[in-house]
Amino acid sequence: MRKEFKIVIISIVIVLVLAAAGAGAYFAGRIKMNPEGTVGNTAGNLNNSGLFCEYDGKVYFSNTFEGGSLFVMNPDETELKRLKSLNVRNILAGGSYLYYFQLGSSSSTSGPGQIQGIRSFDRCQLDGSKSTSLTRDIVVSGQLVDNYLYLLTAPSSGPLFYKMKIDKKDKTTLAEYNLNPACAENGVIYYNNTQNNHYLYALNTKTEGTSEIWRGNLWNPVKQGDYIYYMDVANNYRLCRYSLSQDAIEVLTHDRVDCFNVGGNYIYYQKNGTDAQLKCMQTDGSNVIVIAEGNYTHINMTSRYVYFQPFGDDTTMYHSPLGSSYYESFRAAENF
Repeated sequence: MRKEFKIVIISIVIVLVLAAAGAGAYFAGRIKMNPEGTVGNTAGNLNNSGLFCEYDGKVYFSNTFEGGSLFVMNPDETELKRLKSLNVRNILAGGSYLYYFQLGSSSSTSGPGQIQGIRSFDRCQLDGSKSTSLTRDIVVSGQLVDNYLYLLTAPSSGPLFYKMKIDKKDKTTLAEYNLNPACAENGVIYYNNTQNNHYLYALNTKTEGTSEIWRGNLWNPVKQGDYIYYMDVANNYRLCRYSLSQDAIEVLTHDRVDCFNVGGNYIYYQKNGTDAQLKCMQTDGSNVIVIAEGNYTHINMTSRYVYFQPFGDDTTMYHSPLGSSYYESFRAAENF
């Protein structure tokens, strides 16, 4: 009996060990869900290629000085660290993870496991570890809302807009036309229609229902508080804002605008034309200052700085403290 008892005990221990190992593997591979209200990045940044993303006291960014590699730093630009030697854009952050569209390895690689296939939309831990490819589709614009990624992609058959859970499940096609998901707040995606008009619409991410909000003629809406900031298509792409509560339009500038970003109390925009300039103004259109002469693009903002690039130059990046007319080259080198 004693021998049989020992065999039973050993068998029970083995079963418990195997069960614990299986449970450990299950929970280790389980993706942590996000708190409700999560949004991956600002609309203004994503409309400017999403090269910078501020989240939970850190700034994640595409370091053009290092071939577009994924870096992290403090908002005051201290404690720089490389996370990935990949050329990245459309950076999103939420919960425990980063998401980004990568174009392959940058000019300088660092460490094993950094080089991945060209063009994939990936997820990784906030420290850059445990990368997973979520899709090989070409992502034109992507946003994170709660626990779903909303991706506008460009397959050979034409535009495709779909949602996919952050654990790569529940992929659902939502539209087969251009729908920019960049502007999101409280579970709603605000977008300008691209089919029969440029009206402002809202996509309720809970119900997947869409509704017409305002019959304006707008492009690249950015919601901040009660206002929708936008480029006025019918009036030479001047910059305006629309009050949702007052149903009223304010013209902020008559300049023809190529691109813009809104953050805090500031709007940065690129004036088009022979006298092209990068300008800054208050969100009500007052106190206009010229930051730089010439053509600039990829205007990204954090809580401390605005970042921008010369048009046609993907390697040079400038930065300027918010509200300042001073700017200089941003050459972010890794701290060792």
